[in-house]
Amino acid sequence: MADQSDITDTIEQDDTEIRTGLDRAIAGSTRVLAWAIFVAFLITVIEVFARYAFNSPTFWAHETTSFLIAAIFLIGGPVALARDKHIRVRMFYDSVNRRRRRILDIVNSLIALMFFAGLAYASWIMVGKSWFNPSGALHLEGTGTSWNPPTPALLKLMVLLCVVTMFTQTVFHLISAIRRDPSDKTASAGGK
Repeated sequence: MADQSDITDTIEQDDTEIRTGLDRAIAGSTRVLAWAIFVAFLITVIEVFARYAFNSPTFWAHETTSFLIAAIFLIGGPVALARDKHIRVRMFYDSVNRRRRRILDIVNSLIALMFFAGLAYASWIMVGKSWFNPSGALHLEGTGTSWNPPTPALLKLMVLLCVVTMFTQTVFHLISAIRRDPSDKTASAGGK
């Protein structure tokens, strides 16, 4: 079983692949955001205990845990991009020299920017519809249950924020790839 120092060493090794200050801040935030998983677990334990020990189920537990887990899932995109752990076809990427890797990084960043721009536009529309009613008054979209928390509106805003964050990260990565000297042996993507 891994002890605390093994886990810390693994985290620190992962952090060596971080390329920008924004990436460092995002990767560092995971130490705090990971507690949301524990909170979701704790809420689930409370719900099970209330339901089976006191025959008094809660009406908020399921929606709260769903919101927390969905939020954690959304934050995974910027975190994966910050740690350079996103999907890459390694078979092609690892088989080319550093100069071609630089070209692949530039092309990948340009394609990602187009994708994130489109996704940001779609997210902006979703946020507008979930935050405002047709007359333009602020009215957060709820779940439609008896509790009716505004979690759908909040999650749609989180989608927009995460996409804008990933767009910004990709701009910084593109600038870094353009500036990178292809002959520098330490400058390959992610330190690999």
